[in-house]
Amino acid sequence: MNDDALKSLRARIDALDDAWLKLVSERAAIAQDVGRTKNGDTIYRPEREAQIVARLRAANPGPLPDETIEHLLRETMSACRALEQTIRVAYLGPAGTFSQQAVVKHFGQSIEAQAETDIDACFHAVETGRAHFAVVPTENSTEGSVTRTLDLMLASPLQIIGEVLLPIHQNLMAKATGLTQLTRVYGHVQSLAQCQHWLARHLPHAEKIPVVSNSEAARRAAAEPGTASLGSATAADLYALQVVAARIEDEATNTTRFWVLGQTPAAPSGHDKTSLAMGAPNQPGAVVKLLQPLADAGISMSKLESRPARQERGAGGNWEYVFHVVCEGHQSDPAFAVVLDDVRARAAFLKVLGSYPVSAD
Repeated sequence: MNDDALKSLRARIDALDDAWLKLVSERAAIAQDVGRTKNGDTIYRPEREAQIVARLRAANPGPLPDETIEHLLRETMSACRALEQTIRVAYLGPAGTFSQQAVVKHFGQSIEAQAETDIDACFHAVETGRAHFAVVPTENSTEGSVTRTLDLMLASPLQIIGEVLLPIHQNLMAKATGLTQLTRVYGHVQSLAQCQHWLARHLPHAEKIPVVSNSEAARRAAAEPGTASLGSATAADLYALQVVAARIEDEATNTTRFWVLGQTPAAPSGHDKTSLAMGAPNQPGAVVKLLQPLADAGISMSKLESRPARQERGAGGNWEYVFHVVCEGHQSDPAFAVVLDDVRARAAFLKVLGSYPVSAD
């Protein structure tokens, strides 16, 4: 390519950058006008942002992938929101965890991310107003449901207002650069489970030690000779560790689903799902009868899972079960509301945990 052609292409890029700056500034100014029009109403609207993301992903002409378009769009929306309000989002800390990555993926960088000591504290932060929202893990494709999150939802007034799907890439990190020097591996119990086959093959004699979080694992690996940790590349950067081996998870499609929790229900986005918790009477065929209204209405279920009920939650006694159901639709849809009334009449109890936009992923 000759110099004149290169200069011409760069001039076109400069012109597009100037146009981009003008357009994004105009968008921010309009967002401020929207905020003033709301007159103190909620700045973050999960259903509205989901609609914008879905529309632009569908309209994406390339060559950038849809995931990149969504990332740029969410960062733009995050910066525009911050002009009106600093949103505080609680997550399972400390810094460097996959939960923090999920927060940034969904809300963007222009927020105040609050690291909490455990999932209970994430719920409490929103329930008491210390945070506007919380992002908590609910399910891993390899290890299954995060039962503490499911149990807390039964007693909490919070609503599920969104979901985040985060690909989980586990890295082995250490001060040392070779496997032969490692005698211990720290990691969260789920991370150790997600990498158990790789660890058995490559570090069969190393002690595997579960800790409260992968960030705690990284902190220990940084301080103790001969040790390594599992976790994200972000944690490696925070604790000045070397990535000895990347993407060592046993399942290449390893993904964790996170719920976004808030105090105000999300409005319909047009492509929603609803999470329910219900109890069936202790009698033959009760579960089938409980779910029959969903089947009769043609409502698709994407998940059905049972959890032992606990008496203090008012959900039953010993050896009785709570069924967690995820199905298509929004609780405010008239036809869906009729079905819920039918289920409620058959159930020992029914709680709608939330209706929320389906993740674009």
